[in-house]
Amino acid sequence: MSWIDKLTGLTWEDIELLLFRFEALGPVPGVLATFIESIVPILPLIAIIVANVNAYGIWEGALLSWIGVVAGAFCVFLFFRKFGSRFRSFVERKYPRSQKFIVWVEQHGFTPIFVLACFPFTPSAFVNIVAGVSKLPAKVFLIATALGKAIMILMVAVAGHDLGNLLNQPWKMAAIGILLVLIWFMGRKLESRYTR
Repeated sequence: MSWIDKLTGLTWEDIELLLFRFEALGPVPGVLATFIESIVPILPLIAIIVANVNAYGIWEGALLSWIGVVAGAFCVFLFFRKFGSRFRSFVERKYPRSQKFIVWVEQHGFTPIFVLACFPFTPSAFVNIVAGVSKLPAKVFLIATALGKAIMILMVAVAGHDLGNLLNQPWKMAAIGILLVLIWFMGRKLESRYTR
């Protein structure tokens, strides 16, 4: 079994054991786990959030996860903002359609970043990199990511804190689906207000 398979196969129980092993460091492991996931996207973010919630409690675990995720995403964004101009030229030459996507993010930056950040299965690393190589203002990226990730982490934290009940009560799943639709509409309104 390769190290990549081991990392992608980590369960929330495995991560929770690691958190307990380093509990003397206080909240640092909880923040660090989600921060590292932003840089090494093969790690299972949902498992890390669920482990944080079970190790630290629902609110503290969610807060630590949010701090790590937002800080990691912003670091990736800043790295590609600083060193990504050549990377953008390479990607646009190799994949001509990517230019349209990057320009679309530049024009409608807040809503796509916010909405994509709200969904737990979005390829966040890709979004962070594209935003970094685009001309999207850093402030817009940070606000959209912070708000979107807060919603996503709260949904995962609530669901992960009580997995058994979530599966036995389908109305909770429907409520999460409705919440995601509301998030999309909210993102559109925020974009129109923010870009006015």
